[in-house]
Amino acid sequence: MSGQFKLLQERRFLPFFGTQFLGAFNDNLFKNALVVLLTFQAASWTSLDPGILANLAAGIFILPFFIFSATAGQLADKYDKARLARLVKVLEMAIMALAGAGFVLHSLPVLLFALFLLGCHSTLFGPVKYAILPQHLHPDELVGGNALVEAGTFVAILVGTLAGGLLAGAGHPLWVAGAGLAVALLGYLTSRGIPAAPAPEPDLAINLNPFSETWRNVGFARENRTVFLSILGISWFWLYGALFLAQFPAYAKNVLGGSETTVTLLLATFTVGIGLGSLLCERLSAKQVEIGLVPFGSIGLTLFGLDLAWASPDALSLASHAAPLGVAELLAVPGTWRVLIDLMLLGVFGGFFIVPLYALVQLRSAPGHRARIIAANNILNALFMVAGALGAAALLGAGLSIPRLFALAAAINAAVALYIYRLVPEFLLRFIVWMLVHTVYRLEKRGLEHIPAEGPALLVCNHVSFVDALVIMAACPRPIRFVMDHRIFKVPVLNFVFRTSGAIPIAPEKEDAALKEQAFAQVAEALAAGELVGIFPEGGITANGEIGPFRPGTARILRDTPVPVVPLALQGLWGSTFSRKDGPAMSRPLRRGLFSRIALVGGAALPAEQASPDVLRDKVVELRGARA
Repeated sequence: MSGQFKLLQERRFLPFFGTQFLGAFNDNLFKNALVVLLTFQAASWTSLDPGILANLAAGIFILPFFIFSATAGQLADKYDKARLARLVKVLEMAIMALAGAGFVLHSLPVLLFALFLLGCHSTLFGPVKYAILPQHLHPDELVGGNALVEAGTFVAILVGTLAGGLLAGAGHPLWVAGAGLAVALLGYLTSRGIPAAPAPEPDLAINLNPFSETWRNVGFARENRTVFLSILGISWFWLYGALFLAQFPAYAKNVLGGSETTVTLLLATFTVGIGLGSLLCERLSAKQVEIGLVPFGSIGLTLFGLDLAWASPDALSLASHAAPLGVAELLAVPGTWRVLIDLMLLGVFGGFFIVPLYALVQLRSAPGHRARIIAANNILNALFMVAGALGAAALLGAGLSIPRLFALAAAINAAVALYIYRLVPEFLLRFIVWMLVHTVYRLEKRGLEHIPAEGPALLVCNHVSFVDALVIMAACPRPIRFVMDHRIFKVPVLNFVFRTSGAIPIAPEKEDAALKEQAFAQVAEALAAGELVGIFPEGGITANGEIGPFRPGTARILRDTPVPVVPLALQGLWGSTFSRKDGPAMSRPLRRGLFSRIALVGGAALPAEQASPDVLRDKVVELRGARA
């Protein structure tokens, strides 16, 4: 195994992964089996309409997320999460025993109560599921871990849904309860292997008021603007995805003219897409939390949502089919493959969208509040999904077709994305930087673990080209405020990136003394606030590929604000389009072709008192080596 799949060999991840997979599988096994039974055998259970029963079951399952998420978040912050996971599995076994009693007694209220308790089980496990990952995984494993969890969850939903339908039609309903109890027992045995995850707030006093605690948890999330808007983005994705999934049965029958197996085909295609997109995140982000993938994901969610609407056949085309089409017949119909490709890519880009957001929330949430912030996210997820279901039902009831509903949702997705990126330009900035660097270069990173994960530091680097700052920004997961020549700061297109990232323009004293003093004041303020500041001490881009003398600006910065200094060296950019080799930069586009190899190398941090300009230059020269 390689990359993120190595985690499946680790005791700190595999038992947890198996536990959450089996839990998601069991939830959907029982829920779908119950819905199928109530749909096809409703008369033997109740006089209520099957359609009402199906929606009632969905509402009962999601209700605990509103009532108990706040309490679940507090429990996960107060107690060991591994122990909580085991207790939740014990609860799951008891729930399945209760479900068995409901089938024996032929009691719909008992079965619906068991479904409600299963929703409670998922509610309690939710904060544990996401808050435990940062405790057991290294920062560079968070994206891979979240990718496996998301992929595994959607596969578990698919397989559990299929298994539930099969068991519901296999004979006696006790088969459903028996299978659920066996899966719950296996989940408990798996959970016993989860390593301890100590409580960050063991002295926390539990507030049982769900309303005040929910508001408090939302307040914790709002303390970090990026975290809160990431949570809103996650909730929007669940609304968007749930809206599409909910239409699959009617879309399969009334738009594609397919049979029941078509619903399974659509669900499987979408699920495989989500899994593939989630697993690709680690490769595309180079193991760091790359929020530049989020706008990339939102673009795909919009484009392929619109194309799905355009690719869908109109209702008149169904008139030629006397009976529902099987899967083989449906695949022979022109246009079906386009629909399936759109669904697959919707899933892929959904993975690009949601995995970095979950990892970002985990990484930037305060450890003492992390589980409660996840709980707030779960509440908002449920609220958004309910709102989306009600809105879709109203629009369909008003006569809107399913394809047009898809098109409207895709258009709203674009508007929501633009709104979020306007509020937090960091997302769009990272996307632009990621696209620029990964479409022109192949970037290798070495020694960047020396850049501190938190707290202030001054980064110093050789200056080879106009895109040096972009390359360093793409390589570092933390935002960096670069000090740069005011003329480079004003370069068209790049100016948006530099402005949005909080870059600090500077000018020589003889050219603009006021701007120079203003720049040093901003640097001191940024370092005092715990930010990273990047500087190119040569004072300009090299004209011959060699590293010039380091100017005394670094000494003044460190005299005003003593912080650690991390030396960096860029390799391979000399001779690129953006360098000054053989004449002005950018005069010969793609001079070295696409995907040329470059590298960013980091060295051990130096204390401020040792970081003289000459010492720093020697360190950078050593790191760069002979490769300019």
